[in-house]
Amino acid sequence: MTISHKDNGAGATLATSVYDQLRTDILRGNLLPGERLRAEFLRERYKVGNSPVREALNRLSSDGLAVRQDQKGFHVATVSKADLLELVKTRCWVEELALRESISQGGMEWEERLVLAFHRMSRLPRSLNEDKYTENPEWDRAHREYHMVLLSGCGSRWLLEFCGQLYDQANRYRYLAVMASFTKRNELDEHREIMEVAIGGDEAKAISLLRKHYNRTAEVILNSDSVFLEA
Repeated sequence: MTISHKDNGAGATLATSVYDQLRTDILRGNLLPGERLRAEFLRERYKVGNSPVREALNRLSSDGLAVRQDQKGFHVATVSKADLLELVKTRCWVEELALRESISQGGMEWEERLVLAFHRMSRLPRSLNEDKYTENPEWDRAHREYHMVLLSGCGSRWLLEFCGQLYDQANRYRYLAVMASFTKRNELDEHREIMEVAIGGDEAKAISLLRKHYNRTAEVILNSDSVFLEA
């Protein structure tokens, strides 16, 4: 049977949908580090056939979120102390460049977008429940937007794309340890100070604050009993 272009488009859309859902489940800890990603389980979970599942797993493998082993299939990529520390170090290196360029080149438009991004995030509750952490997807989106806008004045699409990938990898650790950090840290003040110093043009202090922000997150994660970290 000849497959029409329309069918190809529908198949690609379905595969992308499965990829997005599976990626979100991994990043948010709904599928735990090391968990087997059995095809039959994924077909049932996302109500799709073999082809979209296979394509999604291959893409996640390229992203580093899933790992394929011969004769064993795919599993969720594990997390470890060494990987977390390397990730934070790399993120600081890369974002230092992006932030420095943003401060020097971003201009008034960048400053306005950063203030707006912070304002939107500040108006949203971190958790939908005041007593215990309950995920607020709107805050999560606003938080990512704030960090990406902070770096967006650098003028490099490739650099921003890499920063986005590092954010998503780091966010996976944050989701796994969010119970430990909730109510114990005022992240909003940290974000506000970074924004104000960046807009003020102090590159060295802004970079220092961003490093402290990420390292503080890493410390919370490393000291959390809720994260399945390998040595």
